[in-house]
Amino acid sequence: MADNKLLVKPKKGQVVHEVNETNSELSYVSLKVLELEVNEAYIETLKDKECCIVALTGQITVTESDNKFENIGTRHSVFEKIPTDSVYVSNGRQFGIRADSEAKVVLAYAPSAKQLPTTLISAADNTVEHRGKYANKRMVHNILPDSVTTANSLLVVEVYTEAGNWSSYPPHKHDQDNLPEESLLEETYYHEMNPPQGFVFQRVYTDDRSIDETMTVENGDVVIVPAGYHPVAVPDGYTSYYLNVMAGPTKKWQFHNDKPHEWILTRD
Repeated sequence: MADNKLLVKPKKGQVVHEVNETNSELSYVSLKVLELEVNEAYIETLKDKECCIVALTGQITVTESDNKFENIGTRHSVFEKIPTDSVYVSNGRQFGIRADSEAKVVLAYAPSAKQLPTTLISAADNTVEHRGKYANKRMVHNILPDSVTTANSLLVVEVYTEAGNWSSYPPHKHDQDNLPEESLLEETYYHEMNPPQGFVFQRVYTDDRSIDETMTVENGDVVIVPAGYHPVAVPDGYTSYYLNVMAGPTKKWQFHNDKPHEWILTRD
């Protein structure tokens, strides 16, 4: 497992994850996960990337120029299963984060050349979907879906999958810039489990098997999906949460199912 470049373990410190084009095969998606103590601050100046700041747990204040969003964040644990607040900041701008309580924050990045307004994406703005049937059920919070114009490139969603269910299943991919049939979107998964000693299995594989990794994913891990199919299996007794960041040349989520497994969708 040590040579698996798709599974990233958290580190100690303020920045527990940092995934970008310098340490992964990703060109469009970057990710940071911050763990902040009360009153701890984080400042960043964006260059050619836009950023979605997700108040994963706890409460934070986000400032950018004359914009100030105070005490945002709605939950102590992601497993409260309620949407949370986020802030979109465009390329070329500086933002600051201050923790109003102990907080975990996800910073999702994608390339951007066109500046857009700094925007609060409130919990009430998240649409909630229930997808799948049989043992493929999951709940989705859409933070930045492809239908909104808040961001240039970024797509950000949260997904909950209950014990014994599969997610991102039947296996699907989005690694071809071939719209309207399929879009090219890289992806990262930030995972948490409840209870936290749990694990899930995630496989990432391509048709030609140039990528074919099956990983035991633990609480706080990140899985990188530069290409290929990427199903997740959740064992009995545990609930899975993951936050997806996607980006590519076009902000459109158009996926292609793995044909040998597509029959699962048409069962009676």
